[in-house]
Parts: sequence; C-alpha cells; structure tokens
Amino acid sequence: MPVKVVESNLNVLQAAKIRIRNVFANGCKIYLSFSSGKDSLCMANLVYEMILSGELDPKQLTVTFIDEEGLYPSMVDAAYRWRRNFLSVGAKFLWFCLPFKQVSVIDHLSSSESWITWEPGKEDVWMRKPPDFAIMYSPYLHYAGEMNYQTFCSKAFSDGIQLVGLRTAESLTRFKCIANTKMERITRGGKFYPIYDWKDSDVWLYIKERNLEFPEIYMRLYEAGVRKNALRLCAFFGDCGTQGLRWIAETDNDLWERIQRREPNAYLVLLYWDSEMFRRTTRKRGELEEESEKKDYKALCKDLLFLHPERYTIAKDTLSHIEHWRGLFIKTYGIAEQKHYKTMYEGLLYGDPKMRILRILWTTIYNDHNARIKEEQNHGKH
Repeated sequence: MPVKVVESNLNVLQAAKIRIRNVFANGCKIYLSFSSGKDSLCMANLVYEMILSGELDPKQLTVTFIDEEGLYPSMVDAAYRWRRNFLSVGAKFLWFCLPFKQVSVIDHLSSSESWITWEPGKEDVWMRKPPDFAIMYSPYLHYAGEMNYQTFCSKAFSDGIQLVGLRTAESLTRFKCIANTKMERITRGGKFYPIYDWKDSDVWLYIKERNLEFPEIYMRLYEAGVRKNALRLCAFFGDCGTQGLRWIAETDNDLWERIQRREPNAYLVLLYWDSEMFRRTTRKRGELEEESEKKDYKALCKDLLFLHPERYTIAKDTLSHIEHWRGLFIKTYGIAEQKHYKTMYEGLLYGDPKMRILRILWTTIYNDHNARIKEEQNHGKH
C-alpha cells in the first residue's frame, strides 16, 4: 500500500496542537478517548493545557473512559486524576463500566478468545468495584457481550468526532488504519488522530518535559525487562498483559487472588508467559528449549494445513478460516521464510479468530520479499 510522506517545518507537538485546534473549530461535539496509557496521557494533557490557555471551549468536550475491569491500580488512579482535571475546567467525563466482549490471550486456548467485562451475574468475582458515578447501562448495548467497546464507541459517539491517541509507530495494523483515514475531511461520527506521527521518543519526551505523572506499572514492566518501545498497557488479559500479570503475582497477593477468581486459567501466564503459548520467546526460554530438535515450521504448516490436519487441535473460530490460511501458504510458497512459517504455525495452533495474524502475514511476507529483491539489486550494482 503506497503511503505519501510529506515533510514539514513543524515539529510533532506544534502539528498536534494545530490539528486539535482545527477539529474544535468545527463547532461540533468532541469526544476525547482516555485510557490511562502513555499516548492517552499526552492527548489528555494537550487538550487540557489548550483549555486552560483559552484556545479550546471545554463545553464542546466529553472525555470517555472505558473501564475494562482488569486494570492495574495505577491506571485506575490516573483515570481518577484526569477526571478531576477535566471536570474542574468544565468538560464532561464519562466513566463506562459496561459488559463488553474483550479479547483474552488466556482464553485463546478455547474457541472464544474473549471474556466479558463487568459481566452481570458475576459480581462476586469482579476484580474490583466500579465507582459510584460509573455508567453501568447503555441503550446501545442490548445484552452482555453483544459488542466490543470499539463498536460501542462508534455507535454511542456518532453525534461528534472522536479524538484518539493512536500512533503509526505502535504497529503495522495501526499504521494501515491511520493511512486509510482521510483526516482532512473528518465529520461527525469520524475519528481523528492528532498525534498519529509521534514516535515513542516524542511521547516520553513530552511526559518528561511536563513532568506528567504516569502509571507506575510502566516502570515495573521496564524493570522486568520489557523494551522501551514495547511498553504498552492493556487490560490484564489483553495481548500485552502477560508480563504485567507476572509482576502482580509476585507483588500483590490480594489482587492476584481476585484475578484468579475471575479467570481460573490465569496461572498459565506464570508458567508459559515467555513461550509460544503467548506468542513470545525469551532468551531464557530459548535456552531451555535448545535441546529439543529444531522445528521445521514450513513442514509443520504443510502438515497442519494439508496432510494431517486431524492430528492438531485448532480453535473453532480459526478453523472456520482455514481456507484463507491455505491460500496464504500456497500463494506465498517460495517467498515465505522460516520466521513467517513460525508465525503462521503459532497463529493456527493457538488461535487467530479475528484473522489479525493472517492479515499481517500477507503484508509482512511480501514486504520482506521486496526488501530482499531490492537488497540483491543493490549488491548487483557494486
């Protein structure tokens, strides 16, 4: 997918302020998505400071916080702080505790790969109590688990524009999402990404220069060995939550017990957090597995997809897309590498009901192939 890159004499902070100012100038309702993550904190502080300086009208603004129940205490504390900040300047702050269907890396061992936040009837095992002021009901949600929060936001906030702290540097999926957005023509019901071009270094520099208080869990994850460019926060059972769960198990017995009551399989994280089960492989895990025979992932994928699929346990949701996986294997045969087959094998074996891995593999395989061709051509010139 060709993407046009335009150079500018503005820095990313100046550009973000101009974008925010312009979207407020439309005069319509603005919904600011807040999550307590580092990108969200930058977005919140940008808007907050611009309100204080008189550049933005707080009456246009509604801040929305989707409480996913399984959140680190320091994330919840950050949400309370920013709720006070925005309410103090006259903006609205909506704190939602609704039964949304959410991704669960632990439940990818089952066919659903999901769980329901704040599920009615399970109040006795909720990981924490919702705030007294939380919104527990919405006419847009007819039954528990009907939709994820992204779908809900598109429906509930369609009368305005959503400001989201999404950045292209975070992942290929986010890059493609933003690249497909025509941000010069944002209207009601649309989403706008003012800091889409910020790098990780821009985010942390902004936080440092303004001395912003950020969730403590970032430091704990960094101390546990998570790379700076991989520091992402999500709910306990989300894609990036496994290392955080290890830290909780080691430092907060009470919270860990509540997590286990809510998700009995949580103990698997302690045993296999750095293994293929959670699509990770650390150096230590690699050393432990060195004695085993080196896997031929291309042969494994061929066996799983064509020769002996009955020998493997594949999640139902993934099995329903098996023809797409076979098409990927056939059409990329001869250009895919072992690393691609490894990802393919893990996606098939451990679940990919939403076909995220499948979509990324299509792009990655061809990008890597084109890069190899270009490198060979460059070598040929010398």
